[in-house]
Amino acid sequence: MQVSELACGAVAAAALAAADLRQARKAIVEPAQVSVAFRNDQLQTIDGEHAAVFKSHSGFFRTRDGWVRLHGNYPHHRQRLLDALGLPDDATREQLADTLTQAQAGDVEDTVTAAKGIAVRVRDAAQWQQSPQARAAAAIPLLAIDNIAPHVPAPLRASEGAPRVLDLTRVIAGPVATRTLGYLGCDVLRIDNPAMPELPVQHVDTGADKRSALLDLREPESLHRLHELLATADVVVTGYRPQALAAFGLDSATLARDYPHLIHATLSAWTFAGPWGDRRGFDSIVQAATGIGMLESKDGFTPGALPAQTLDHATGYLLAAGILRALKWRSEVGGTWRIQAHLLATAHWLLNQGPAADRGTALTDVSAWQTSQPSPSGIVVQSRPAFSLDSHTQFSAVGGLWGSDDPSWRAG
Repeated sequence: MQVSELACGAVAAAALAAADLRQARKAIVEPAQVSVAFRNDQLQTIDGEHAAVFKSHSGFFRTRDGWVRLHGNYPHHRQRLLDALGLPDDATREQLADTLTQAQAGDVEDTVTAAKGIAVRVRDAAQWQQSPQARAAAAIPLLAIDNIAPHVPAPLRASEGAPRVLDLTRVIAGPVATRTLGYLGCDVLRIDNPAMPELPVQHVDTGADKRSALLDLREPESLHRLHELLATADVVVTGYRPQALAAFGLDSATLARDYPHLIHATLSAWTFAGPWGDRRGFDSIVQAATGIGMLESKDGFTPGALPAQTLDHATGYLLAAGILRALKWRSEVGGTWRIQAHLLATAHWLLNQGPAADRGTALTDVSAWQTSQPSPSGIVVQSRPAFSLDSHTQFSAVGGLWGSDDPSWRAG
């Protein structure tokens, strides 16, 4: 599959948009650097230690009639998975695998999804294309940038100096987008629910050049504080399901009414169309459902996966590109801007390109593409930024601790 073309193209889109906004003289996208950046979760070390990308209850499992892919990295998803399958809290991977061999793949998908867990039946590409979700999302663009209220006057920028970005995303795709904005000098503030901790290693992977604060939006004071931040933000990036956002006045329609100056960028796993529009999902799950897993199979029977979580990373850079374009266009013509990107739309683009002419040669020594920095999390060895802009080639701050900052914008 044309993975390198997708990865380099998405990074180049962000780099060119950044160069245009900042009037930079040059932007450099080096394919080897992109490869290392996309695989940073596999390559990164903290104090010399690697961490497993996937937990024991995640991955491919055989069923009576095929395969499923499960996602149990987060404790709440693992718990929902085990509860849905009638397994005890301390069930091992082996017990999970034994249970699944007695089940139908479609039943596992339906049962776990109904319990708000994450599971899909592994399909081949032809099976996916015949599914209602594939048909519903077929016309969704790879990246949408829309001015939904073009006659709104251009306001004075809410923040003096660096654009302010409120990051309401988790996992990889959204945090990659906001990390890119932080690298480019934006004041990025990530807000999380204290009851849903981020995986520490994952936070280090995607948390460079931004700050992290906690607000429980079920508490009136916290919700009020969030809306105070929105009032002076330039951008908000959301990666939660629409129903969850609407409960806190964070859906796109409400934001457009209350904060017409605000650029709202959204991402989802499955797009907001079709029967899966409000369903949870991750890169690995989208790969498995859409047929990418079977296309990556080494033996034609056992499903495989792309060499990186490419859908996540590419979608993140595309979203960043859209935000950067909207920042420039808002400064020129005003308006209320909306940007949308989705893992499924990225998967469909990749599937539609056909096989790659040459898979290339994997890098064996990646040290030239990495940097080592002391941080609050320890000595972090991770990828340099995926692109450079003029002489800017490094993240300024890495390894920040999750939830360790105040929910406020930088002074000045």
